[in-house]
Amino acid sequence: MAATTDTLADTPPPGNPVERLREAFNRLDGQQKMGLMVAIAAIFAIIVGTILWSQQPDWKVLFSNIAEKDGGAIVASLEQQNIPHRMSDSGAIMVPSNRVHEVRLKLASQGLPRGGMVGFELMENQKFGTSQFAEQVNYQRGLEGELARTIMSIGAVQSARVHLAIPKPSVFVREEQKPTASVLLNLYPGRGLEPAQIAGITHLVSSSVPQLASSNVTVLDQNGSMLSQIKNKLTEAGLDPTQIKYVREVENTIVQRIEEILKPVLGPENFKVQVAADIDFSQSEQTAEIYKPNSSPETSVIRSTQNNESASVNQSAGGVPGALTNQPPVPATAPLTAPPTGNTGAPGRPGKPGESQGQVDAAGITAPLNALGQPISTTKNSTTNYEVDKTIRYTKQGMGNIRRLTTAVVVNHRKDVDKAGKPITKPLPEVEMKQINDLVREAMGFNKERGDSVSLANAPFTEITKPDHSLPVWKDPENISYAKDLLKYLLIAAIVAFLYLKVIQPSLKTMFPPPKSEEPTTAEGVAGAAGHVSISGEPGEDGEGAEVHIDHYAVKVQKARDIAQSDPKAVANIIKDWMGANAA
Repeated sequence: MAATTDTLADTPPPGNPVERLREAFNRLDGQQKMGLMVAIAAIFAIIVGTILWSQQPDWKVLFSNIAEKDGGAIVASLEQQNIPHRMSDSGAIMVPSNRVHEVRLKLASQGLPRGGMVGFELMENQKFGTSQFAEQVNYQRGLEGELARTIMSIGAVQSARVHLAIPKPSVFVREEQKPTASVLLNLYPGRGLEPAQIAGITHLVSSSVPQLASSNVTVLDQNGSMLSQIKNKLTEAGLDPTQIKYVREVENTIVQRIEEILKPVLGPENFKVQVAADIDFSQSEQTAEIYKPNSSPETSVIRSTQNNESASVNQSAGGVPGALTNQPPVPATAPLTAPPTGNTGAPGRPGKPGESQGQVDAAGITAPLNALGQPISTTKNSTTNYEVDKTIRYTKQGMGNIRRLTTAVVVNHRKDVDKAGKPITKPLPEVEMKQINDLVREAMGFNKERGDSVSLANAPFTEITKPDHSLPVWKDPENISYAKDLLKYLLIAAIVAFLYLKVIQPSLKTMFPPPKSEEPTTAEGVAGAAGHVSISGEPGEDGEGAEVHIDHYAVKVQKARDIAQSDPKAVANIIKDWMGANAA
């Protein structure tokens, strides 16, 4: 015959949760009820506040380094528009990051910030009946303010002041005075103005005022140095900042070339390069004209040839001797005596009367030879013009040519380890030094005819230990900020834990007490206290043959100890039954 007994733990009777909660809350007294409600409200408020605090917007700078007057106007405008804002330790105005651009546009529509000065808005508030003097003063103040605002738009200028001296117009030309201007610039720390920027400010002011020459504009910085004369002094001394900048650029370019070719070989920290460039900025123009008149006949070229031939016949004297011979010649008359006539026949043979004795052909003129033998004069001229070898050369030498380059390179010793394992340095071998020298020459564009020089040295570098300027961990502002945030969260967690452990948990124990269980006195009771126990077998008079299976060993052992202390007789019977079953 087998018997099985199951015993389950008691469960609370089902009911309405609200009613059970109300009954549990009514178990508390008045003080516990008040403490529980206050603790729950405090925990809820702390949780909500922590969530809102962690979700605060990121603040960004709206304006910084502004005048106090402009800062007050900006803060008043932000408060009027209900825009959240706060001031940083450096005096900057900060707003939520998602509204920075919106707020700047709104303030710009209101003319903020004004830069601590007024402009032509002074003319908008002119009262009726204002005198001419007051109107002129307001106009001059507005013009000075507008010029200062324009100059402050330059990146290096922090603030500016402009003073104009405009004389009264005069009807007399001799007594007319020209206006003058003075500009005071407050530059940002570590910044400066180029000569071109100074000239631009000067021309800006001179162009804004009628009849104001650029030479009558004075520009000063916050140190009192006159900036408007820097460019003139450099020009007078023969120095040009543009030329100096060009020299630096040439030197830096050559240094960069050498460094780029030596870095893969030696490493970035094992060499130093310096280059000095001598630049010729002189500009010259030359015109040369070369003649070569004594050229050889083979290479000579005839330009032109001119031949002249002339012939004339001299007539014999005629007339009656005496005073009449000095008179002008008259038409010839027949001679008193017949002159002998000749012919063209053979010599010694008289010719016939009326025949010519001969002709002369000279220079294309044919003249007869009469019996009197009149002479004939002839002239021949020949002129030959040759091409002259002439060369015209026009040479213009550009400025900025490299006159000479001087390069100095120092190479560090090579690091090595000796037999003992200690770090040592060794000089580079001659072959490697020669290779480095050749590389430097090729990289810099070495020209022997130009007089370039290269100096290469191998020496150990002195290690420079940089001082540690890092702040300790406890002094680092970033770490301090993180620590403050962590302490806030820990404080909040400690407050919540205190309220829960000291107020809420005791109240919950009072509201929901643990169920009371009866102590078992039998074997079945032991099994029931443990949870679920199954007993099977043929029990005898003392329970022989019974087999007990106990779940949850630790719980059952504790319950068995408690029963053994309260009812030792029942425990002895159970052990007796176990021993009898084992003996069988």
